[in-house]
Amino acid sequence: MNPQVDKVVRRTTMVATAVASYFLLTADYGPEPNALDPIKQRIISVQDSVKEFIFPSKNK
Repeated sequence: MNPQVDKVVRRTTMVATAVASYFLLTADYGPEPNALDPIKQRIISVQDSVKEFIFPSKNK
């Protein structure tokens, strides 16, 4: 296999595994507070930052 393709496949697999693990763990806890809340808050923060970067608010 091409080394570049192999590298992309490995990275995609690692990211997909991490995302699947996160969703499986959060599904067990439901809406109750848990140890993964800081990770969830960080993901939401990054998401908001990217949205603000792409679509800046007109209030500034």
